[in-house]
Amino acid sequence: MFGQLRQAFFGNARKDILSGMTVAFALIPEAIAFSLLAGVNPIIGLLSSVTIAISISIFGGRPGMISAATGAMSSLMGPIVAKYGVEYLFATSILTGVLQWVFGMCRFGKLIQFVPHSVVIGFVNALAIIIFMAQMPNFHGESWPMYLMVAGTLAIIYLFPLLTKAVPSALVAIIVMTIVSVFTHAGVRTVGDMGDFAQALPHLHMPQIDFSLMTLLHLLPYALALSVVGMTETLLTATIVDEMTETKSDKNKEIRGQGIANFITACFGGMAGCAMIGQTVINVKSGGRKRLSTFVAGFFLLILILLLKDVVRQVPMAALVGVMFMVSIGTFDWKSLKTLHKIPVSDSLVMILTVVIVVSTSNLAIGVVSGVVLSALNFMWKLARLQVKVSDQADGVKVYRITGPMFFGTMLHFSGQFDYYGDPERVIVDFTDSHIWDHSAVTAIAKVTGKYESLGKKVNLIGLNEESKLLIDRTGLAVPGGGA
Repeated sequence: MFGQLRQAFFGNARKDILSGMTVAFALIPEAIAFSLLAGVNPIIGLLSSVTIAISISIFGGRPGMISAATGAMSSLMGPIVAKYGVEYLFATSILTGVLQWVFGMCRFGKLIQFVPHSVVIGFVNALAIIIFMAQMPNFHGESWPMYLMVAGTLAIIYLFPLLTKAVPSALVAIIVMTIVSVFTHAGVRTVGDMGDFAQALPHLHMPQIDFSLMTLLHLLPYALALSVVGMTETLLTATIVDEMTETKSDKNKEIRGQGIANFITACFGGMAGCAMIGQTVINVKSGGRKRLSTFVAGFFLLILILLLKDVVRQVPMAALVGVMFMVSIGTFDWKSLKTLHKIPVSDSLVMILTVVIVVSTSNLAIGVVSGVVLSALNFMWKLARLQVKVSDQADGVKVYRITGPMFFGTMLHFSGQFDYYGDPERVIVDFTDSHIWDHSAVTAIAKVTGKYESLGKKVNLIGLNEESKLLIDRTGLAVPGGGA
């Protein structure tokens, strides 16, 4: 037991510590920006990121993945703060944690297997574009030193590994650019210019609200939306990390862990969060693999806030922008552009539409759900291909041989294949090469047989497999030959 715990946390200690420290720097501007987006003090976003990261490192199911306050969640929190106040945000975050824990216990993690690969690629590419576009406001009103420092940051990130990979190049770039900024008085914007964050330790704080059924009913829709968005982004990010590291994760445990982390965070006066693909990519590319990297990211962020506040203020935004550019470039699936014309047109369209919807709405959940719905419609369109072969037997019996699935999408086509008035007295419908999937199919069969019976003709159903027979029997509809 102890050995497994030690391996889970300390099996990659040096790289995990350095990668976690790198991520902590990248979390600061994001946490501040997301706090402003939610309409709360920056310290709430910063301390929330601390408690979420530390908690998920213990309770999560995907080692090496970074969770903290995110833009997708913060965009849904603004209306709560504006309408009810920050205390109700804390209460909503507690309810969000409870719902996510319930989702995990109900094994909702399996839902990720229903997200097509084209949607995952579209999600990844859209997120890369969003990360890139989010850096553009940092260039507003800046002069050439900003551009030069961004270029210098990227140069260090990509060239330093040629010398050594012992230290994450992104961390080296941040340190070097900070030193350059301080000693050259470059006059570029720094982290300190983004907003003030007072020194404070996370402390237990229960929401000061009216605990009643009416309050629960008011907050439940917001909590449900936050839970679904957080779960969606977390599951997709976990899938991406699985592919990057060629390892498996426990998706249901990760959802439960997110719920526990958000519950703990909210009880300490924080806002709910979820997995962050940008910071996760930084962690993985910097060598982070175990739970220790996520723990260090949260703990070192706390140290930066409490003990190294004055140093952190001097970090130039140009360095962090350069790091996020690296994340954007590394996140985008460039191979998808090469294979776009080789994969089925429908998959290409789903991928492109997912990107367009996510980028245009800045809502990952809407984009992913839209992509899944489009893929499902495309699948059903392909599935709804029913073939009916008609033949006449020597004894004057007409046979309809059905090939293909019988479900709601094929019922109109099925019903229109029969010549009710022109057919002989005896008709056979052969389902040997078919399967009856739903109540709609049984109803359509009953209507066909009923039409023949109203004309005084006899219909026999043959070739039904056991599942189809069972479905017909359960519905209780009168289908001649259905139990034969």
